[in-house]
Amino acid sequence: MRAVLIALVSIILVACTPAEVPLGPDGQPLPRLYRIKANDTGRIQFSMQDGINSLRSVKGVPPVQLNAQLNAAAATHSRDMSIQNRPWHFGSDGSSPIDRIRRVGYTGTLLGENISETFESELETLAAWMEVPSTRDVILNPEAREMGFAWFQEENGKIWWTLVIAKP
Repeated sequence: MRAVLIALVSIILVACTPAEVPLGPDGQPLPRLYRIKANDTGRIQFSMQDGINSLRSVKGVPPVQLNAQLNAAAATHSRDMSIQNRPWHFGSDGSSPIDRIRRVGYTGTLLGENISETFESELETLAAWMEVPSTRDVILNPEAREMGFAWFQEENGKIWWTLVIAKP
């Protein structure tokens, strides 16, 4: 009985010990793998929409709404970038962002597309886009009213993000 009690106390003490965070050569914590689960889609899309609308609000521009057609165009492109193994705005079939939104039946006007190849979360990716004038301009475009946002995550954890901004 005493041995069992000692074993339980030992397990509890080990469980309470803070986990060691691996550090990189610069002494900073290494990034953790951001693993997306199948049921995370809505949470992630609304998280990105909320982040974008918060940034737009600060600049005094109207909010954007998620659009299912634009989400579909973004999802197609994210998967295609993974297949091509390169982040760029053209599909493996030569399609442009305008071609992709037309294929899903969207009749509005494309205002821009942001893409990323990363292991970072959606909000870390949004922060990175906000640091670059061209991608920040897409996010803060005052004409925008709708957005599509999707991704494809590879087995190794790499995420291919696509954000489409448009007006109806």
